[in-house]
Parts: sequence; structure tokens; C-alpha cells
Amino acid sequence: MRTFDSLDELAAAVGQTLGPGPWQRIDQGRVDLFADATDDHQWIHLDPQRAATGPYGGTIAHGYLTLSLLPALVGRLYRVRGVRMGVNYGLNRVRFPAPVRVGTAVRAVATIAEVSPVAGGVQLVTAVTVECDAGGKPVCVAETVSRLYGQPPSP
Repeated sequence: MRTFDSLDELAAAVGQTLGPGPWQRIDQGRVDLFADATDDHQWIHLDPQRAATGPYGGTIAHGYLTLSLLPALVGRLYRVRGVRMGVNYGLNRVRFPAPVRVGTAVRAVATIAEVSPVAGGVQLVTAVTVECDAGGKPVCVAETVSRLYGQPPSP
């Protein structure tokens, strides 16, 4: 994990790539919970027997489940000292080039694409690629936008 001592140090790292991070296994229980949380109960996610004869040869994670893991996956790549709060501000683009088969593991690689000032902190744009231990194409490619806020000035 890379540690930046300040938001200024983070800004100086534009263009640098961080990672890859540690692998995180995707099991059927996580997929089932995500299906319940989002009311997306497609058989390709939940029915191992039917999915075994489907297009992916087994159940797969929801694309949005993979996307929802980005804060955790990227959070294992770096931290910035002196940040009191970080918020997800949005996404500029997202693609799911390949499925995540249940039982495989994913990890992230991120490039700091842009750091720009906002009131009280910075806006960080990160180009993230999520890889799968099964190889092949990335399973998610996304450009995330975050806001990081520094400590308020002392009175």
C-alpha cells in the first residue's frame, strides 16, 4: 500500500500507477446477498445448475457487484494522511469487458489520472482496472471520481 503524506503529494503523483492490490475471492454467498440487496435475481447469478449449461459455464457476479467493490479494492492500494473524509463523487465511464465467475478472485490496479482543487480538498479521478485470477480480459474498467477533504484549519 502506498501512503501519501498530503493531498499535495497525491496531486504530484498524477500519472502514477498503484497496485496491483491483493486478491479478493468472489463466492456464491456474496453474489446471493447482492442479488437480494438489488432485487436482481437472474439465473446466471443464482442458479449454479442452470448456469453450468449457460453462456458462462457457471454463475457469475453481477457487474454492479464488481463495481461496488471498487472502494474496497482501490482502498487497499493507497491512503492519504490528513484526510478527514472521502466521498464517492461519481463515475465518468464504466465497462465490464468480461464476467467474474463465482469462485474466482479479483484485484485492482489504479492510475491517478487527475487531481484538482475543490473547496476544502481535492477531486481525484482514478482509472481503475479490475483483473481476475482466471486471466483474460479485465472484468471491470472504470474511471472513478472521488472527493477527499483535508483537516479543517485550526482556530
